[in-house]
Amino acid sequence: MFERYTEKARRVIFFARYEASQYGSPYIETEHLLLGLMREDKALANRFLRQQGSIESIRKEIEARITIRERISTSVEVPLSAECKRILNMAAEEAERLGHKHVGTEHLLLGILREEKCFGAEILMERGLRLSTLREELARTSGEKTAAARPKETSLLAEFSRDLTQAASEGSLDPLVGRENEVERVIQILCRRTKNNPVLIGEPGVGKTAIVEGLAQRISDGDVPPFLADKRILSLDLSLIVAGTKYRGQFEERLKTIMKELMESQNSIVFIDELHTLVGAGSAEGSLDAANILKPALSRGEIQCIGATTPGEYRKSVEKDRSLERRFQSVKVPAPDEEQ
Repeated sequence: MFERYTEKARRVIFFARYEASQYGSPYIETEHLLLGLMREDKALANRFLRQQGSIESIRKEIEARITIRERISTSVEVPLSAECKRILNMAAEEAERLGHKHVGTEHLLLGILREEKCFGAEILMERGLRLSTLREELARTSGEKTAAARPKETSLLAEFSRDLTQAASEGSLDPLVGRENEVERVIQILCRRTKNNPVLIGEPGVGKTAIVEGLAQRISDGDVPPFLADKRILSLDLSLIVAGTKYRGQFEERLKTIMKELMESQNSIVFIDELHTLVGAGSAEGSLDAANILKPALSRGEIQCIGATTPGEYRKSVEKDRSLERRFQSVKVPAPDEEQ
């Protein structure tokens, strides 16, 4: 159903489902869809919403006018209401009408306004937003960042990383069996204010990457604290970044660009498997510079990172770089028992 949706539009649906569960609603209603649009703060629809006033004031108005029931577990699949289904159909129609190949957040907003008698549309129209006005504005900004192009896939970050959260939402990841304690520990560390970069330390084959994929699945399912609800986990392939570079400066340039994109996105957590390749003699060319590029951003809290390495490589490489070690909190990953 969501194959033609941009990444941001898919996240809006996920956020809407999360909001519905938090308010104890048996269905995803139009107000939850609107709340989802407000959460996706870098989307085009969010820009239109901010033009109508404070995002927080819209949220407070919604909270004041809906019935809050007991929360529903995020593991329960909350279905779309009939109104929301109509809105999604109308969003697809709006994308077609505008000649856009993909359904973006702006089309979802148009869909809400077309469903004139729904709660979400009432909130928007009370604040002066009209369907005709939004269509005109979209026509003017058609040359800007709309869904006319594919979702942002031309960046270096997209080229050299894999979005594990998106893969989880598409059902591309294998389910994680056990490891609840390790996943919970990683979540606790990520939610800290300082030293909030976990590094999974375990022998080869114990399932370090599977733990990170399990976390991505929980984010996709909405089964995480609010701080992590809108995060995405990007698995960064360092060997791919090094590949094809003819000189060290080219590697540094690539990595700096990727770090800049991570800092600008604000909702991304980077996963680096084989963290030790960042440092130490014998690693790929440019690896020493990779650690030095990464450390300032980690120390200032501008990016968050999950690392994975073996005990031997951690002692040999990471522990020797004391300033890098200080940025990470270790999580020991023992071999799985028979139940796992």
